[in-house]
Amino acid sequence: MTEPERRPRPRAFRLDGEQIVPPKSARPEAADGAAQTSVFEAQTDVFALELETPPRDFVEEEKAIEAAQKRGVLRNMLVSWSGLFVSAVTGLLLLAGGMWLTNLVEDLFAHSALLGTIGLVLAGAALVALLALLAKEIAAIARQNRIAKLHIALAEARLRDDIKSAREHVKALCKLYEDRPETGRARALVLEFSQQIIDGRDLVDLAERHIAHPLDALARREIADASKRVSIVTTVSPRALLDLLFVAAQAIRLTRRIAEIYGGRPGLLGFFKLARSVGAHLAITGGLAIGDSLLQQVVGHGIAAKLSARLGEGVLNGLLTARVGLSAMAVCRPMPFSAEKPPGVADVAPFLFGDRGNG
Repeated sequence: MTEPERRPRPRAFRLDGEQIVPPKSARPEAADGAAQTSVFEAQTDVFALELETPPRDFVEEEKAIEAAQKRGVLRNMLVSWSGLFVSAVTGLLLLAGGMWLTNLVEDLFAHSALLGTIGLVLAGAALVALLALLAKEIAAIARQNRIAKLHIALAEARLRDDIKSAREHVKALCKLYEDRPETGRARALVLEFSQQIIDGRDLVDLAERHIAHPLDALARREIADASKRVSIVTTVSPRALLDLLFVAAQAIRLTRRIAEIYGGRPGLLGFFKLARSVGAHLAITGGLAIGDSLLQQVVGHGIAAKLSARLGEGVLNGLLTARVGLSAMAVCRPMPFSAEKPPGVADVAPFLFGDRGNG
């Protein structure tokens, strides 16, 4: 009688490969336990590192935005010699205007009581209007400061995954847009889930998707329209001075419009502070220089080789206008870009890069 054929011992196979896992009896218990423990600890450390460490691009971009906000919007006018000089000159001009107005009213009274009364009434109306304008300017600057501080607070809450701070500032974000009916549904949804979400990052991301993203779409449309106008007008314009004036006017209009979209509504002084922040962001991120990647895309589409120099200038002016708009978007936005990366020039103005803008 022949000896029965010996059956192979059962083995386990991994589904993601061909590596054979030996049976448990063939592995030392101590070594197996130590290996499992080390693997578990390594996976836990990696998971914790992913939770605690945000992407580097996000950190660097957020640092640039916050630095720009502190240089412009959040900066006090009297902290520098230039600010003190402007404030002193403005005060002297107001005093000179007041003295001139007082002498004018006195001369009118000396000429006729009726003319003096009319002049006094007009002077009073002008004073009331001036005070109203100053109050409006102060309110606009305070609102810009509120948005900038909210941006920094939400970025910090997300970075630290602080749910208490996130809830507090998300409520402040919803209150910021309580006079915007189009955000009503999104605000109600975010406030409803703010007490159910236990992670600060998830709550900030939820608020960004439902409140900030619709506003981002409006801002991107404004940037695209301004870039297209600048590109077309500077291409057909016969004078370089007209090009310069038109580009400057479009940049000012675009910056104010983006601030209004995000709730800033800057006045005259508020616009100067906002322009300072936008300029600081451009300087920090190197936005005023057209990088090699942009030039490669332009040349790659044959623009530099096939089209006229005037059209090339129009494209470059459109690129710079789009970059100014993106900086204004980053500075005026009441919260950081976290759920998705910030848009680039090719995202808001693809028509400047040849055939890709046709679709």
